[in-house]
Amino acid sequence: MKGSLQHECGVFAVVGDPDAARITYLGLHALQHRGQDGAGIVSRQEADLKEARGLGLVHEVFDEAALRSLPGDAAIGHVRYGTAGGHTAANVQPFVARWRGGQLAICHNGTLTNAGQVRAELEGEGAIFTRSSDTEVLLHLVARSDQRTLVNRLVDALGRVEGAWCVLALSGDKVVAARDPWGFRPLVLGRRGEAWIVASETCAIDFVQGTVVREIEPGEMVILDEEGLTSIRPFPRKPRRACIFEHVYFARPDSVLFGRDVYASRVRMGQVLARQFPARADVVIAVPDSGVPAALGFAEESRIPYGVGLLRSHYVGRTFIEPTQRIRDFGVRLKLQPNRSVVSGKRVVVVDDSIVRGTTSQKIVRMLRAAGAVEVHLRVSSPPMTGPCHYGINTPDREDLLAHRYDLPRVRAFLDADSVAYLSIEQLREATGEDASRSCDACFTGNYPVEPVSPSADGQLTLF
Repeated sequence: MKGSLQHECGVFAVVGDPDAARITYLGLHALQHRGQDGAGIVSRQEADLKEARGLGLVHEVFDEAALRSLPGDAAIGHVRYGTAGGHTAANVQPFVARWRGGQLAICHNGTLTNAGQVRAELEGEGAIFTRSSDTEVLLHLVARSDQRTLVNRLVDALGRVEGAWCVLALSGDKVVAARDPWGFRPLVLGRRGEAWIVASETCAIDFVQGTVVREIEPGEMVILDEEGLTSIRPFPRKPRRACIFEHVYFARPDSVLFGRDVYASRVRMGQVLARQFPARADVVIAVPDSGVPAALGFAEESRIPYGVGLLRSHYVGRTFIEPTQRIRDFGVRLKLQPNRSVVSGKRVVVVDDSIVRGTTSQKIVRMLRAAGAVEVHLRVSSPPMTGPCHYGINTPDREDLLAHRYDLPRVRAFLDADSVAYLSIEQLREATGEDASRSCDACFTGNYPVEPVSPSADGQLTLF
């Protein structure tokens, strides 16, 4: 339950399986947590590309007829969280282009920080854009490259963009997977029998009963074709900057992220919180679902009983009818409901993974008090978020972030909590095992490895 912090995107590919599209469909299900606005799959039968996409969740977009329309032994897929103003079917990836070199489908997870500048240059040269996604910039760069082979064209195109990108490309004879030299976003390689799999997270490979082989390294490009797998490193080396917030919230807890078990990291976050910021309380509860592992860790370390104090609805659709009679905090109550039998008359520690604008946390505290909690102590398993992300996470403007606007006493007063405590960045690094020299923590520290050249052209995950 994140209020204004939105998911990013997820990518998945299969090469060498006659049921490639159906396996991709299942893989996208496992990555649904990374994007719920739209989904798309492009498959290859011989040299011909077939495509299907739409707005909505994976199971809403693809029925049996749609999957039957996607034959072939190779496929790439994408789940998307869209931008403000960019929530249209035209922006659902993968994109397919037909040009003098044949057909090409492409999708990516991340944000091209110089997309606005590159797009303006291309438009000045006569390029016509039909979508508002930064991914379309890549298609134009590939088509305009003077390199002879598709792989070299992709290298040329990706060499002109900056920021975070995990790219999948499908042509008539190969699938190419590439990760930016900084390694902001995760990308992993797996096998399923004789087939190859590429996915944003290991949970998707596990879900389709595959075997994780390894992480695709920052700056690496993997080519999968009839000759098997070829790995090249065509981009200038950069310092590794894996996103530390993936550990906190975005990755699924059953994934292994940047070589580390996500669930175990989140439990350790809660344990560190309990040691550093104890509270006299009767029960520890979580803001579900992402706050649960840290809450379990807090309860274990503090020896305070864990209880299910907030119930999450699993039946909230993409739209709902708000009651005509005003109900206080209706938007939050639609997804979360306090469990009175757990919190009434109790001093409650409520553990969440992060605070963004603070409005959702404020409503949760208010609901818990209305349900009879005598004290509410908020513990946050990440540092105060003081800046936006430029590398693939949809974050509010800096001025809308609670921790940027207020110091800790004013945050506590705004939330009406009895106490509030965050992990420090040093404690988060301790819990995740991520060294400061190898991770990106810009949303907490303001240390941006790559500064945006200009505002994105309403890119994949433009900041509000």
